[in-house]
Amino acid sequence: MNTSRTVVITLLAGLAATTVSSQSVSETAADSPEPLVLREIMQDMGKEMEKIAGAVSREQWEQVAESALRIADHPRPPMSERKKIMALFGNDMARFKGYDTKTHDTARTLADVAAKQEGSAVISTFATLQSSCLKCHQNFRKPFQEHFYGKR
Repeated sequence: MNTSRTVVITLLAGLAATTVSSQSVSETAADSPEPLVLREIMQDMGKEMEKIAGAVSREQWEQVAESALRIADHPRPPMSERKKIMALFGNDMARFKGYDTKTHDTARTLADVAAKQEGSAVISTFATLQSSCLKCHQNFRKPFQEHFYGKR
């Protein structure tokens, strides 16, 4: 009973964090310029994270693996957009890229353990993935939004 309760609490907390973070990244002001491609990529990854949370709760390991691979293999913004992001983050770009690499690697691991139907490993790996996303958002979302969308 305690294990089931822990699993449900972990999934709900992760789903809430993912939903809030994907909404926050995707918000733009009414007078903002056209959204960057990265916004759409982040929204898509947020949807995949939500699918994973739901699939874990139903032990649908194939869905977990499919969504994890979509996150791991998410598209890159066009080079012109990447240059703007690199200019914004400058010396912090290596750390930004490090979070992206961690996300790719952890999502691949998640797909692997889901394919093996290792429920406990899926849950802990998903938590690691959520943590990686959260750390990146906490470090980079605010300056990103302020720079590109005028968010304060």
